[in-house]
Amino acid sequence: MKHLFTLLLTLVALPLMAQEYGQDRTIKIWDNATAPHTNNITQPEAIKNHVISNTTETVLYLFEADKAKATGQAILVCPGGGYSCVCIEWEGFKVAQWLASQGITAGVLKYRLPNGNAIVPLEDTIEALRTMRKIAPEVGYDATKVGMMGGSAGGHLTGYTSNFAPIAERPAFAIMFYPVITSEEGYCHKGSFDYLLGKDATERERAYYSLETRVTKNTPPTLILTSDNDTLVPTISSTRYYNALRKHGVKASLHIYPGGYHGFCMHDDVAFKPLWQQAMIEWIRSF
Repeated sequence: MKHLFTLLLTLVALPLMAQEYGQDRTIKIWDNATAPHTNNITQPEAIKNHVISNTTETVLYLFEADKAKATGQAILVCPGGGYSCVCIEWEGFKVAQWLASQGITAGVLKYRLPNGNAIVPLEDTIEALRTMRKIAPEVGYDATKVGMMGGSAGGHLTGYTSNFAPIAERPAFAIMFYPVITSEEGYCHKGSFDYLLGKDATERERAYYSLETRVTKNTPPTLILTSDNDTLVPTISSTRYYNALRKHGVKASLHIYPGGYHGFCMHDDVAFKPLWQQAMIEWIRSF
């Protein structure tokens, strides 16, 4: 009975939590029972301080662009959380609100956590991009101008989709905040790779998902935003990915801001917030 009560509270809380942020549409994509693969999580989804754990249901929360400013573009937003949870407020809903106010439709994705099965979040992002392209004519943006962004592990998921999805399914452009990229010992965010692949994954398996080694000429144009004193995800992840993009002739831009911290996205206490926002909007509008 206790578990049933917890489950009921969770099911009620999810839509209420999202509704507080004024999304225009809520689209359930699938769950473990209907998706191609499962993450084998059996515990109920849980929410604490707008951080969701045990995600087994993939949901897209759509924030439509301010029509007076609409650019005809859209972005799939993937919050971070080290692949152990989804930090859906600061790197999700708050980003989407701001993007919509700038004329860019944003879809915040509550993706299923991998729980050691790396294919799970990738198939969620691919299907979410398909969904956003499908509804583009109805909502009022260009289906060929759907990009993708994410912070931390959400940045890894953005790069993962940019390089592992079939070329025709990839985002039109990518934006990464302080992304997890490299798997190299001593430079990686080990926890993210542990949750993505399992703690028993071999060095070779981890290297396969070290994204600086996966870039090709078909990787989408990418903007990277980070700070120089990130103590959680070393900045070398960002510089390595940027160098790989340039090596393969991919349009790329890297901004390393002084100060700040890991997870600075949408926080007002970083002096360079207006700078990264301006840089990001100008870069998006260049497409």
